[in-house]
Amino acid sequence: VQLQASGGGLVQAGGSLRLSCAVSGRAINVLNMGWFRQAPGKEREFVAAIRWSGSKTGTADSVKGRFTISRDNAQNTIFLQMNSLKPEDTAVYYCAADGRRSVAVYDERSYDYWGQGTLVTVSS
Repeated sequence: VQLQASGGGLVQAGGSLRLSCAVSGRAINVLNMGWFRQAPGKEREFVAAIRWSGSKTGTADSVKGRFTISRDNAQNTIFLQMNSLKPEDTAVYYCAADGRRSVAVYDERSYDYWGQGTLVTVSS
C-alpha cells in the first residue's frame, strides 16, 4: 500500500485548504484511513479518521467544526477539507492507512502505512 499526500501550502489565517491522499495497492473501502499532523517541536497528533465502511468519522477537538475528512472510492483517495485555518494549524500533515481496521482510529500505532507528509503553513 502506498500513500501520496498533496495539497499543502501557505495560506492566511481564516483561509481554506484541501489535502488529498491518493492510495494505491488496496481499495480504501477496506482500510481505515486517518490524517495526523506534526507541528515543529511537537509530537505527531491525530486530526481525523474515516473507517473502512465510511459510516463513521472522527475529528480531534482542536479541529472539530473546521476540518472534514471524506473519501472518493472511485478515485481511491481521501481528503481533508480545512476551513477557518489558524496559525496553530501549521504542521506537516500525514495520511495513514490501517489494514487491520483497528478500533482506535485516533492512535497512530493502529496504522500500518504512511504517506510522506505535506506541509501546511498558516500565516497570521
